[in-house]
Amino acid sequence: MNSSPFQALACPLDGEPLELAGSVWRCATGHSFDIAKQGYVNLLPVQQKRSSDPGDSKVMVAARQRFLKAGHYQPIAEAVSSAVLSHAESKTANNERFSCLDAGCGEGYYLRQLASSAAANVQSLSLLGLDISKWAVLAAARQDNQSALQRTSQASWVVGSNARLPVQSGTLDSILCMFGFPVYSEFARVLKAGGVLWQVEAGPGHLKELREIIYPSLKPERSGECHLPEGFVHQSKESLNYSLALNGIGQIADLLAMTPHLYRASAEGRARAAALEELSVTVDVCLTQWERI
Repeated sequence: MNSSPFQALACPLDGEPLELAGSVWRCATGHSFDIAKQGYVNLLPVQQKRSSDPGDSKVMVAARQRFLKAGHYQPIAEAVSSAVLSHAESKTANNERFSCLDAGCGEGYYLRQLASSAAANVQSLSLLGLDISKWAVLAAARQDNQSALQRTSQASWVVGSNARLPVQSGTLDSILCMFGFPVYSEFARVLKAGGVLWQVEAGPGHLKELREIIYPSLKPERSGECHLPEGFVHQSKESLNYSLALNGIGQIADLLAMTPHLYRASAEGRARAAALEELSVTVDVCLTQWERI
């Protein structure tokens, strides 16, 4: 696989294309953004932040990194990589470059898995990981040199927001949204016609056993119907289910810490989870494919 740096970045202040000059990205109007020594660029201006430190905290990122590194969500990563690459192979048959954005990339696990799976199948791949959490992007950038991405440019990882993607319009072949916060209007803007959005969401049974422990009662299940986002057509939807055995207080604590349940649960609920030494939970996720029209 020929992995090349993602170039179609846009200025978060005026939307103009960014050009790389040394270790600085600049737009034609003079806005500039330095590449950090760790290998990422911050394209989230202070005026676009809702807090001083938005997104996942350093503790949440570290917990997710440990949990994913242990392989607990490997079947999800494999399913996503297989789906994306089936789309990418047709695009790269004529040496076309295939670009993919992980919108809400966290510490980069799924994008690294995609790059690893693509090594023998896709000729030219351009990847971009974006997250609103600087701690997540920092962790992703630090792991980059140890992964199949083999960073050739320090622009593969970006601090930014799905609400205003710092990406030029109509430049992406694919977007991943893994348990994230989709902004369909922005996804539609940056995807090419025929581009694909792959969305992974928790199914009704996801982590049910943990939720039964930390909450006094569970909310009614949501309707399984797909809401059709403007600018897209629905292509497919599949479910992935398996049982996951967690052994030790640390693994259970990491699972809880990497989810919103950590803050939604009461102190009593968190205490009940903290007392567990083993737990078998159901992994239940839905993978939906949307095509940009």
